[in-house]
Amino acid sequence: MHPLVQKIIDAHGGLERWKSFSTLTAHLKQGGALWMLKGQAGRLDDTNVTVGLTSEWASHHPFGPEGHVSHFTPGLVQLKDAAGNVVEELSDPRSSFAGHTLETPWSVAQLAYFAGVAMWTYLNMPFLLAAPGVKVEDIGPWQEKGETWTRLKVTFPADVATHSTVQTIYVDANGLLKRHDYDVEIAGNTPGAHYIDGYTDVQGIKIPALRRIFPRQPDGQAMAEPLVVSVDLSAIRLF
Repeated sequence: MHPLVQKIIDAHGGLERWKSFSTLTAHLKQGGALWMLKGQAGRLDDTNVTVGLTSEWASHHPFGPEGHVSHFTPGLVQLKDAAGNVVEELSDPRSSFAGHTLETPWSVAQLAYFAGVAMWTYLNMPFLLAAPGVKVEDIGPWQEKGETWTRLKVTFPADVATHSTVQTIYVDANGLLKRHDYDVEIAGNTPGAHYIDGYTDVQGIKIPALRRIFPRQPDGQAMAEPLVVSVDLSAIRLF
C-alpha cells in the first residue's frame, strides 16, 4: 500500500476495523442548488441512506413523498413501493446521461443513480483507496485556509461507478480528509470542490458528518457560491 494511503486509512480507523463491517446507515439532510436545477427539489431533502461496504450498492428511503425505496447498483436502479413492488427501474443507467449538461433535468431514476453513486463514494472514502484496481499518486502540497494539505490523485478502474475516473483528495497533517475534487461526468463533467468536516467517531471509524460542495475553477480554487450540494449526516451506524 502507498505510504500516504496507509497513513490516511489508519487515521480513519484502519483497514482491519473497516473490513469488520459490511453496511453503513445514516440519517441524511441535503440542500443546495443542484436539486432544483435538476427538477428534483425536495425529493431527498430529509431521508435515510444505506450503502454497501463490500460491494457497490446504495439505498435511500424514503425516496420522495411517495415513500418509495431506491436501490442503486452500477448496472441497475430500481424504485420500490412499501410492499416491495418495483414501480420504476433503469437498466444501464450511466448510458442514460449521454449528452447531459449541468442544466439537463433528471428523471427520478436518474436522481436515484446520482444519489447512489455520490453517497456510496463519499461514505466509502478513504477506504476505497485500498480497493483493487485503484491507483494513487502523490501530487504535492496545497495551501488553503491557512493550512497545508497533501493532495493525492486517485484513478478508479472502469468497474467502479463514481463521479469521474480521476479524482483528487486533500488531507491534513493528521491524514484526515479535508477536500475531495472530481468532475461530475453525468452532468457535463461539471467540476466540483467538495469540503469535508464534522468528524465523528462511529464504532472506531472516523466519519465526516458535514459536506459542502462548490464549483471548482480552472486554477483549482473553489468558488464561494453557489452552494451546489450540502450533506449533513446523523445517526451514523456500521453493521
